[in-house]
Amino acid sequence: MPKFTREEYTVSGKNLVDRVGELLHEGNVTRVIVKDEAGKTLLEIPVTVGVVGVVVAPWLAALGVVAALVANCRIIVERRE
Repeated sequence: MPKFTREEYTVSGKNLVDRVGELLHEGNVTRVIVKDEAGKTLLEIPVTVGVVGVVVAPWLAALGVVAALVANCRIIVERRE
């Protein structure tokens, strides 16, 4: 059974889309969760291994809307070890 690790980042709304895009292209990310400052989940992006690009584009568009609504947020990244 694969092991997973979690990392957490705090970013401003204006940097959210760029940072998540970078994380998704790293390859070993299995899930990205975006939460507001209060800890409420705003968006959860499941990432299937090997599926990046066109499939991720709609998620990044939704992320742009979220970024416009929040000043700061937390990104929780789940990675496969």
